Amino acid sequence: MRPVLQLALDFVDLPRALQVAEEGVAGGADWLEAGTPLIKSEGLEAIRALKARWPDRVIVADMKTMDAGRAEVECAAKAGARVVGVLGGASDATLKECMEAARHYGAEIVVDMIQVPDVVARSKEVEAFGANYIGVHLAIDEQMQGKTPWETLREVAEAVSIPVAVAGGVNSETAALALEAGASIVVVGGAITKSADATAATKAVKQAMETGTAVKSEYFVRATGPDLREMLMRVSAANVSDALHRSGDIPGMRPLTPGAKMVGPAFTVRTAPGDWAKPVEAIDMANPGDVLVIDAGGILPACWGELATHSAIQMKLAGVVIYGAARDTSDIRALGFPLFSTLISPTAAEAKGFGEIGVPIRVEGVAVSPGDWIIGDDDGVCVIPKDKAVEYTNRAMDVLEKENRLRAEILAGSTLSRVGYLQRWEKK
Repeated sequence: MRPVLQLALDFVDLPRALQVAEEGVAGGADWLEAGTPLIKSEGLEAIRALKARWPDRVIVADMKTMDAGRAEVECAAKAGARVVGVLGGASDATLKECMEAARHYGAEIVVDMIQVPDVVARSKEVEAFGANYIGVHLAIDEQMQGKTPWETLREVAEAVSIPVAVAGGVNSETAALALEAGASIVVVGGAITKSADATAATKAVKQAMETGTAVKSEYFVRATGPDLREMLMRVSAANVSDALHRSGDIPGMRPLTPGAKMVGPAFTVRTAPGDWAKPVEAIDMANPGDVLVIDAGGILPACWGELATHSAIQMKLAGVVIYGAARDTSDIRALGFPLFSTLISPTAAEAKGFGEIGVPIRVEGVAVSPGDWIIGDDDGVCVIPKDKAVEYTNRAMDVLEKENRLRAEILAGSTLSRVGYLQRWEKK
């Protein structure tokens, strides 16, 4: 079949879904999918509304049916769905009921293989049952961990003779790769629905599909590990805090230099209040790009100053975070070095050498271990645990992308209350 671009409308508000669909169709989207969140929120009316507005487009109902197959396929088909999505993890009996109902009501079945243990074997089985399409689907939480669907897609495409759809983080940089790996249907959600200009985003994906060449995208790309610093430089501490479920920030940390941005793995120091020996020694031990995180007890006097800052710059450190005091602030500000502290004082103590380097510390109740990722900007400092760094960097990017869409809607004449549908979703 001719390669198809399927736009997944995974919203919970029908007006926004219809608006993005309008932009997506203008950009060349072939099929329109009423996503599972949309169907759960708006019911079958979402399918009816899409079919009424675009009667010439294939409407896909992502029902994710797990049971009561005949009833759910019948409802979706009667509402206007041409393709109905069911789960590969459902029983054989349910899948066969879905396919029989689809034939009766003039619809087709795509079997979604999300979280199926053996995708290839199950794909062969459901093809034999009469499935029309196989859906290779990488769960969003796995996308956030930097995983990709390409290997599984290739294996399935080689194993079955029916068309295969792929979903899970596809964008203009990877749409051509999806086709090369064997997909006939490229399902794109966030790379279009979270874009400030969904028409332009759709055109970019279509261009990649038609030319077989990746189209560079600033957003909707995901970190895999080596690119963590680059990705975190794109987001804000506020984005990271949202991604960490409104947590992760170190209370009271303020930037010395407005506009300074700091990203890097933590190199930790514990020192006695005002004792500047261990912080200065740690400068020579840290790697370029590290952020020095100093626990000085959160009290005076200062354990850091201008000369230490010059040393940190010489060693190419990314910044310094001090639970305690710094001094020589005008000189440090002139250097533009990212320094965050809870206190400022002109007075320093002596270099006595009390403390430890490279050990877990706790700053204002927030645990910081060596290698945790630190991000700091005008809003303050956030800590991402190293074992979750890839996942929560990607979740922070997801937050930023969603905000870009909301900002565009506000600038087009709306307000935050309206674009957030606040009254509708208030707890009664």
